[in-house]
Amino acid sequence: MTKPLLKRTVDMQIIGDWVEPKSRVLDLGCGRGVLLDYLVQTKQVAAVGVDLNLDKIAACVRRGVTAYQGDMMAFMRAFPEKHFDRIICSRTVHELNDPAAIILEALRTGRAVTVGFVNHGFWKNRTDALMRGRKVRNEVYTTEWFESRPTNPVSIADFEHFCVAKGITITRRAYLRGDWKSPCRALPNFFAGYALYDLTK
Repeated sequence: MTKPLLKRTVDMQIIGDWVEPKSRVLDLGCGRGVLLDYLVQTKQVAAVGVDLNLDKIAACVRRGVTAYQGDMMAFMRAFPEKHFDRIICSRTVHELNDPAAIILEALRTGRAVTVGFVNHGFWKNRTDALMRGRKVRNEVYTTEWFESRPTNPVSIADFEHFCVAKGITITRRAYLRGDWKSPCRALPNFFAGYALYDLTK
């Protein structure tokens, strides 16, 4: 199993544990539909994804996953309150132009919202930026600044402050160490490489 696949597998297992069987699930920034396909196979969910990238939507269709190409905010606004049992925003939040608006709309449209992201406060990221004085580059952040998409790097401390500021309840959380598979049980903003949150409002 390759390292990227291992990372994705651990991520999917945690999210899968939080998803109720046969629930309605929306994946924001669904990519090629790997997560939704996993949830359909393991939890028999009614799954739908949305992504801007047409090639990724085509890959979803080839997997048999229902997905729409377009703007995720416009897509969610077409649904009434609490239409979805769960909305997932995994590895997407740092690429959003207005992450607060997207998460708040997801909390309107979904009964629960799962958010997962790379912790920019991870100690290796801090050390790399301090020692090199340049954009962080490692096995997570692999590109030069001029090859990167617009991003809003977020740390665990940043995200939890956001939840307090917006009155969002964190019902569950999971932290993984830098190996992306072992639980991080202490000082997660420093030692965790990845974080997952289950949110309600």
